[in-house]
Amino acid sequence: MIPRLHRGEGLSPAAALVRRYDRDRFQTALFAPQAHREALFALYAFNFEIARVRESVREPMLGQIRLQWWSEAIDSAYGGGPVRRHEIVEAITTVIRERRLGRAQFDRLIDARERDLDDEPPATLAALEDYAEGSSAPLIYLALEVLEAARPTALEAARHVGIAYALSGLVRAMPMHAPAGRSFIPAALSAETGLDPRDYAALRPTPALPQAVETIAVAARGHLAAARELRRDVPTAALPALLPARIAHNALRRLERAGFDPFAGAALTDPLQSWRLTWAALRKRF
Repeated sequence: MIPRLHRGEGLSPAAALVRRYDRDRFQTALFAPQAHREALFALYAFNFEIARVRESVREPMLGQIRLQWWSEAIDSAYGGGPVRRHEIVEAITTVIRERRLGRAQFDRLIDARERDLDDEPPATLAALEDYAEGSSAPLIYLALEVLEAARPTALEAARHVGIAYALSGLVRAMPMHAPAGRSFIPAALSAETGLDPRDYAALRPTPALPQAVETIAVAARGHLAAARELRRDVPTAALPALLPARIAHNALRRLERAGFDPFAGAALTDPLQSWRLTWAALRKRF
């Protein structure tokens, strides 16, 4: 059954926030059974809140304080303490207590966001993949728990999907990150391709940039392929959590058609995304 895309009427605060700021995950959550959607929206709203810390503060210390605030809110959720008066804290606390979600994945997500407070690029491609895993895969693990589909094979697929989705997302975000002085292009890769940080910050496409981006795209594709090798053994119930793989796949295809230029606007958006997700869900493919 094709889910109806909400126009915002009657949405909970968590769902409304995800709909406004995280189009990808809002759309994938709509393919989950109704009984699980609100829990997914709470997870994704929490993720948005910690992911935006870097953009909402002027100094790294203030970002650390904000992340500590969220860590303490999670502590309280698991410890049975009082719930802070915050719409998303209230929503995620309810999900944690009712669904008995694993604590470690929340800690991993918060720890990964501390990396955002450092403007230095990752040293190597392996370091970038490690960041991609920590900032993305735990969220999919938690979604699998909500969907009651956290089987070993699904979790392994989720690790690869998380990395691929995060890598493709970082490339899509380059037009926003570059002027702000943020680069996730590994230092070793910049040196290898001869990428000048000044060209990158000024959004000037040079031959070096597509070379570096293509290397990241190839890594993302490798993780997508690894996830899909496990597809036959992944329960159907896991599909809504793993649909970001389809978004990453399509983003990488658009990027390739644009010559791996991350500043080409046509490479960044997909107006038909909801329909592509519907087709993938009907075929039970991610």
